[in-house]
Amino acid sequence: MQPGWGAHADFMNGLTAQAFVVVGGPLEGTADTLLIVSADREGEIRQRLAQDPWSVDMLRISRLVPWLLLLGQHRLAAGEGD
Repeated sequence: MQPGWGAHADFMNGLTAQAFVVVGGPLEGTADTLLIVSADREGEIRQRLAQDPWSVDMLRISRLVPWLLLLGQHRLAAGEGD
C-alpha cells in the first residue's frame, strides 16, 4: 500500500460524498487516474484537490478539460451505478 493511502482515500471519499467527484478511478495499464468532477470553474477544482494529503508528493493534475455530457445524463441524475 502507498504511504498516506488511508488519508487520501478518506479525502477522496469525502469529495464523492459531497458530489464534487462524480466518478473516478485508475486508468488500466497506466499510472494515471481519471476524475469526473462537478465544478463551475477550474480554480475550484485546483483548490479542492490541493487539499488532498497526496497533493504534495503523489498527486499531479495533468489536464483539466470541460466535458459536455450528451448521453446518459439521466443515469448520473438518478444516481444509478451506486
